[in-house]
Amino acid sequence: MSRLTFFAPLAAFVLLLTGLMFSLKNDPHNMPSMLIDKAAPTFVLASLADGGDSGLSNEDLKGEPLLLNVFASWCPACRVEHPFLMRLANNQDFKIVGIDWKDNRQKGQRWLAQYQSPYTHVGFDESGRVGIDFGVTGVPETFVIDRDGRVRYRHAGPLTEEVWRDVFEPLLMHLRSAP
Repeated sequence: MSRLTFFAPLAAFVLLLTGLMFSLKNDPHNMPSMLIDKAAPTFVLASLADGGDSGLSNEDLKGEPLLLNVFASWCPACRVEHPFLMRLANNQDFKIVGIDWKDNRQKGQRWLAQYQSPYTHVGFDESGRVGIDFGVTGVPETFVIDRDGRVRYRHAGPLTEEVWRDVFEPLLMHLRSAP
C-alpha cells in the first residue's frame, strides 16, 4: 500500500472535519442579507383575511420603524414565537406586520383566529414570491424596517426575549430617535 493511498483519505477526512467545525461556529439565526440598508422589495400582497386589496405592500412599510414577520400556519417554530409577538404587540408602541408565506389561506386564517394576531396588516404570499424577494429561506424570519422602508436587520428563526433585548430593542430605539 502506497503512502498516498493511505494518507489521501485521511487528509480528506481532516479537511472535511475542519470545515464542519468552522461552519458550526456560525449563528444560523444571524443570516446576512443583501437587503440590509436597501429599500424593501416592491410588492403588493392580498389580505390574508379576505383576499382583498387591504393586505400588505412595500408602501405600508414606510412612515415609522416596524417589524416585518414572515410566518406560516404549518411552522412549529412560528407557534413557539407567537406568544412573544403577542406580548410585543400588546406592550410596545410600534407596528408588527406579517406575511403568511407558502401557506393555505384558510389554514392561515384559522391559525390567526385561534392564536390571535399581533399584526396590523397581514399579506398572503401563497406562491412565496415576495418571500424570495426578501431572501426568506424558511419561517419564521423577522426584519426590522426603518421609517423610509429600508431593511435594517434580518433574523432567521423564532424571535426570543434574548434576541429582542440584545438586538431588536436597541435597534428600534435608535431608529425611532433618529431624525
